[in-house]
Amino acid sequence: MSGTTLADWLRAQDDKVLVALLRARPDLATPPPADTSVLATRLGSRSSVARACEDLDSLALTALEALLVLDADRAPVPISALRALFKPHRVTVARPVALLRSRGLLWGPDSALRVPASARDAVSPFPCGLGRSAPSLADVDLSGLDEGESRVLAALATGRPTGQTKDAAHVVSLERATSPIQKLLARGLLVRRDQSTVELPREVGLAVRGDRPLGDVVAEEPALRTQALDPGRVDGTGAGAVLELVRHVEGLVGSWSQEPPAVLRSGGLGVRELRRVAKDLDVTEERAALLVELAVAAGLVGDSAGLEPEWVPTAQADPWLAAGPEQRWAVLAQAWLELGRLPGLVGGRDDRDRPLNPLAPELARAAAPKDRRRVLEALAELEPGTAVPDVAGLAATLAWRAPRRGGRLRDELVRWTVEEGTALGVLALGAATGAGRALLGEGAAAAAKRLADALPDPVDHVLVQADLTVVAPGRLEPELAGEMALVADVESAGHATVYRVDERTVRRALDSGRTADDLHELFRSRSRTPVPQSLTYLVDDTARKHGRLRGGPAGSFLRCDDPVLVAEVLAHPASDALELRRIAPTVLVSPLPLAEVLAGLRGAGFAPVAEDAGGQVVDLRAGGRRITGRGRRKSPPPPTASPEQLAELVRQLRAGDRAATTTAGARVTVPGNLGSGPSVTLAVLQQAAREGGEVLVDFVDGHGTAASRVIKPQVVGGGVLEGVDVGYGEVRRFPLHRITSVAIVHK
Repeated sequence: MSGTTLADWLRAQDDKVLVALLRARPDLATPPPADTSVLATRLGSRSSVARACEDLDSLALTALEALLVLDADRAPVPISALRALFKPHRVTVARPVALLRSRGLLWGPDSALRVPASARDAVSPFPCGLGRSAPSLADVDLSGLDEGESRVLAALATGRPTGQTKDAAHVVSLERATSPIQKLLARGLLVRRDQSTVELPREVGLAVRGDRPLGDVVAEEPALRTQALDPGRVDGTGAGAVLELVRHVEGLVGSWSQEPPAVLRSGGLGVRELRRVAKDLDVTEERAALLVELAVAAGLVGDSAGLEPEWVPTAQADPWLAAGPEQRWAVLAQAWLELGRLPGLVGGRDDRDRPLNPLAPELARAAAPKDRRRVLEALAELEPGTAVPDVAGLAATLAWRAPRRGGRLRDELVRWTVEEGTALGVLALGAATGAGRALLGEGAAAAAKRLADALPDPVDHVLVQADLTVVAPGRLEPELAGEMALVADVESAGHATVYRVDERTVRRALDSGRTADDLHELFRSRSRTPVPQSLTYLVDDTARKHGRLRGGPAGSFLRCDDPVLVAEVLAHPASDALELRRIAPTVLVSPLPLAEVLAGLRGAGFAPVAEDAGGQVVDLRAGGRRITGRGRRKSPPPPTASPEQLAELVRQLRAGDRAATTTAGARVTVPGNLGSGPSVTLAVLQQAAREGGEVLVDFVDGHGTAASRVIKPQVVGGGVLEGVDVGYGEVRRFPLHRITSVAIVHK
């Protein structure tokens, strides 16, 4: 069994084992491998091994590195050797070995364990922090070393086994050595790799470590410090955060509807524009960056493109604004959950020491959704109301579960996810909210329904104060909220929202068509406190001055020195369609564009011309074809294969193995268009159909994937081969133009 290959081991496994392997390592199934040999090749590739290691916990990863210390990537090793390395640490290896086997990172019987040859490159060139082997040092003696030499060996044995030093430039004899490095090089306890690098051999490192050959081994997941809270309190706090979030995004959309910021050449949002958002919404720049990223990710804001692109609200913003708070939140929360970017990077600097702005391409991270979900699921798997007050402790637990995931930002990803999740109401007080749990497990629709139960009932009244402030003691009914947003500005928000009424806000309400009587009735009917006289005076004084100077829309004008011609134009039936009206004896105006007005008058028999501000004639003909700007396209996530699809793939692997081991006669190549020599191929297939024989058919399926099947032909004709697939025991049909070669199978 020492010569068992990975392909042989895979063929010997049960179908359920292979299905579990393909589920754990989905990259192996794309595209579908033709047979087990192809699967084994992919399974041992460096990139696939590296991806598989990202989901290993700390103990399993240590076991894999320990196997590399034993050189199991070069020759089989018994499990007893692995147990010997872990025995001083009082750790059993049964669980990590089983896990490594299930991921295809370890195969063979206990007497001859193997790991992929690429594992050393994919995991670490120095497994368990140990250097390369020097067999001549197997029985190394460390006695007689001075304090400096011992200190150097201890440092290299506990950290990285290589070090940079100028003392490696020249190797001298022990008698001439002056520094600990030179002495160790002279003794052969260090190996010189180049003029400035030394390395501690594996055997010396093991001798220095003594009874801890693998260094620090954490066999169990660190205990997570938790705190029990009332689930209702958690959901209520999260609901308050949701209302704040929705209000801020609504304010962002409204602000950018009036003054859309420019898109930077790099594709992001400028620092000054971010500060303006933070100031307008009265939030920190970090929160403003998150709001901007959410608005774009949810499709509420997009890049207008063109020569001078701007960040402009999209058509999706209007139905979003009209929806209830739970539906609005569901859109934002789902967008955040799937966001392939890291808003937490905003404010940092890139590799060239340039600042990272919101919406910049440098914030994109393909693994962000998976890392984000991993943090959230760690909190959601706890009992409802169970909080984790220590983010560092949560990061330590997740680091043990997957030490290779997240890279240098691993712990920062945990902190950012907790902060952002709290801002979105997915988390609250360090615990997962009910809506957050539903979002992870059931989807956005179920989460919105769960959130609606947690949101406070809307109130139908306000409290008007003598200082011209209005207090909303909770979430207002939509109609009342709209009226208050029109007549007052939000001064502070929280569980109770404080509005400020002044002359400018009253004028804004009057501009929208409200009258003084309407505003008096609003405050009188909706306030649970008496309306102060100062507010009544403010409304009346503002209304008295309002509307004395009036304006109206005018898309174009017509002027003529002859009042008679003006009267003739106004009397023509076309003037009604052009919505012309006289504002002076020689001036007509219309709300329609000038080009449309001129075209209509010319059609009625008049001969008008266009002029510029200086009175010069201008040409209004269109300058060329226009196109609609394209928004950002979102790449769909890769599909996840179902258990049925994986089982079918395993069946195809088995069929491919049978086809590959079938003894076949001479093959007959068939042109793809059957334009040359089809009679030979048809003769072979028809002969097999008459004699009840089997043929090995190579073909290309509808997806362009090449495959082979052993077929027992039944009907050959009409451009189709119909027969029983020997590997599956079912009837299949093959268009003859897709068959690339056939061969008779000799039993």
